[in-house]
Amino acid sequence: MIKEKIISDQMAALKSHDQQRLSILRYILAQIKNKEIDKKPSNTAASREKSDLTEEETISVLRKIAKELHESIEAAKLGKRDDLVLENQKQLEVVTAYLPKELSDEELKKEIEKIIEKNKELYDKNPKAVIGVCVKALKSKVDPARIVKILQSYKP
Repeated sequence: MIKEKIISDQMAALKSHDQQRLSILRYILAQIKNKEIDKKPSNTAASREKSDLTEEETISVLRKIAKELHESIEAAKLGKRDDLVLENQKQLEVVTAYLPKELSDEELKKEIEKIIEKNKELYDKNPKAVIGVCVKALKSKVDPARIVKILQSYKP
């Protein structure tokens, strides 16, 4: 599991005194823990049970962190803060190391075409309705923004 890999890498960073890597790994684990807490049911008996995130939910947390870092990099570039750009890029490298490899544009187009073929009637009625189906099916493999971008330019 991704979370266990992050925990073991955190211990390695702690032992090697790699403060920057340790910092981002702690941040990632804190975000995962927050998501686990949000996921727990509110009643007291069930709240004592451990509620781990699925791999897909963990990937979602990592994608959110990566998106925030991309935005920070862009803002730092606009502010001509090269030190922050460099720091955020290093953090982004750590985060993306735990994300699964995304599909290429060609593979993504093929997957989207398969989904559209399966949902031809829905696509004929309302092409935008297929966006939700595609995002749900492919969000663990690809950033949802890429799915929407390809669907907007899709011509059957």
